[in-house]
Amino acid sequence: MTSTDTPPDLGAEDLAARVEAFLAEHDPSTTEPSEFLRERFAAGLAWVHYPAGLGGLGAANGLQTAVDAAFAEAGAPENRPRLNVIGLGMAAPTILRFGTESQHRRWLPSLWTGEDIWCQLFSEPGAGSDLAGLATSAVRDGDEWVVNGQKVWTSMAHHARWGILVARTDPSAPKHRGLSYFVVDMQAPGVEVRGLRQITGEAEFNEVFLTDVRIPDDQRLGEVGQGWAVAQYTLMNERVAIGGGTLPRESGAVGPLAARWREHPEAHTPGLHDRMLRLWVQTEAARLTAERLGQQQAAGQPGPEGSGVKITYARLNQECSSLELELRGEDGLRYPDYTERRPEVEDYGRRDAAWRYLRFRANSIEGGTSEILRNVVAERVLGLPAEARADKDVPWKDLPR
Repeated sequence: MTSTDTPPDLGAEDLAARVEAFLAEHDPSTTEPSEFLRERFAAGLAWVHYPAGLGGLGAANGLQTAVDAAFAEAGAPENRPRLNVIGLGMAAPTILRFGTESQHRRWLPSLWTGEDIWCQLFSEPGAGSDLAGLATSAVRDGDEWVVNGQKVWTSMAHHARWGILVARTDPSAPKHRGLSYFVVDMQAPGVEVRGLRQITGEAEFNEVFLTDVRIPDDQRLGEVGQGWAVAQYTLMNERVAIGGGTLPRESGAVGPLAARWREHPEAHTPGLHDRMLRLWVQTEAARLTAERLGQQQAAGQPGPEGSGVKITYARLNQECSSLELELRGEDGLRYPDYTERRPEVEDYGRRDAAWRYLRFRANSIEGGTSEILRNVVAERVLGLPAEARADKDVPWKDLPR
């Protein structure tokens, strides 16, 4: 049976048998990693919930975790998940939802294998929290679009082969209705990436300048003017990708904090014990909630609830890193290395406590500020009245800037 011959009732036992058969034919210890990943995609064992022929088998929601665990246990190669978190968590579901069949086949295979890294070109210096107010323009020129503007806070742009881009195609329309969504070649003429040095001393983020960059129309996702809807779908996936996913217990910021706590019992005062216990319980509750939302994302239903998970993720990371630094006493005042460098996304648990404390300050900004996400939860989850917006029906070109 091929990946296109998928039974409608494919379940956990069927998937386990397919994984076993695949591993028998493709030994991870002797198969070249990129070939192994390409063959796994072709077998439908990449994203098992995706359609057959696109890395999946049309399997039910929630079965991906067991498949990934079986491959990990067998020592299968990874697809650079930390470096390509934007591609895997944001670009892929958006391409699947809004892309054409040719776009699916063009971008999804190399995205999943990690051969192509992706970045997100949304935020701008004058339009951060107000994404709909962005000014980067895309002007139609035959079968191409000519793009000019500046993006900022672009993670992985210095590694990326492709970027997902929102640009203004109709300045006479209200700001939410005059946008379109594109995939841009980050190696195209006119694309310039400059590093932004952060409080950690590193340049993980970037600003990206787009000067007369030409994008073929067949690299547009969705209809012209549909960019806001496509971007919202991406952002809902982003918030689940940042704050969600399937993670083991004591992963993330609470892991090194718990290790420090166990190694230094002399620091266990009643007050600190209460704080440690509260953070551990809240982190575990957030992890289980995020796992459930990650299953919704896998099914193509990310939902606005991911905003709540992302708010919680940011708060807990900051509180855990603060307590860890406090437990270190004088050692917590030392910062080991302020050398500017261009890192990949790394495992936070392997970094110094002071680095984590500084880096986690960004968690309540990146992926949507906590203030904006509270509005999302209030309006779209709790059903509270929407915030008054005086500029909702005003043409973008007439708005003060």
